[in-house]
Amino acid sequence: MKLNLEHKNALVCGSTQGIGKATAFALATEGVKVTLVARNETKLKDVVASLPNTDQHNYIVADFMNPLDLKLKVEDYILKHHSFHILVNNTGGPRSGAIIDASLEEFENAFTQHLKCNHVLAQLLVPFMKQESYGRIINIISTSVKEPIEGLGVSNTIRNAVGNWSKTLSFELGSFGITVNNVLPGFTETERLNEIIKIKAHQAQTSLEQMTAIMKNYSPAKRFAKPEETAHAIVFLASEAASYINGVNIPVDGGRTKSL
Repeated sequence: MKLNLEHKNALVCGSTQGIGKATAFALATEGVKVTLVARNETKLKDVVASLPNTDQHNYIVADFMNPLDLKLKVEDYILKHHSFHILVNNTGGPRSGAIIDASLEEFENAFTQHLKCNHVLAQLLVPFMKQESYGRIINIISTSVKEPIEGLGVSNTIRNAVGNWSKTLSFELGSFGITVNNVLPGFTETERLNEIIKIKAHQAQTSLEQMTAIMKNYSPAKRFAKPEETAHAIVFLASEAASYINGVNIPVDGGRTKSL
């Protein structure tokens, strides 16, 4: 299958580790010029140096707790360099815990990181996408969009807000050759998953090894995903081959989600 991603530019958020980093590498492998976004400049430089065709890629240092700063930095980058055909929205998940114990600040912070920043970036990039008659907005969310996950109260709430934002945007932009889709990772080998395993093991008063085995058994695949497996789905959605896929949630979870 020819993905025809050469000569495309992508902005990949949260791209210094986990699924974001794997996505940046997978896109670069397909010939995409990738611009990374994250807080840690040292890590950003390291990732850029590891990408195929290193000289084609760049980065922006920005904190998703500050949407105005993010907006200004991306605006400045576009003026000095180029805009983007592909936007991959991705940032770290909210703190684990029961929803009844969550503070208002936790909800506000998560809403800022996951929805406000997604919106800021979409507003900045959509004009160029319309001009090119080609755009891909891909949001890395969670299977909690389909089924709330126990112990992730704030995340369950905010992820669904992003899902509905995305669906609404897909209605508005489809006629311009722009698609908006969500990828819903299941349990994936990332730092976030390690954190969840530790919390669950502590709550259940069991070992990390036992909790890891229990959680692997939740999936029919009986294993965790590798970040690259989710990245492959994202690259497909970014391509011309996926031009008629719009406004959908695609779980990459080994079949763990029980709902259709």
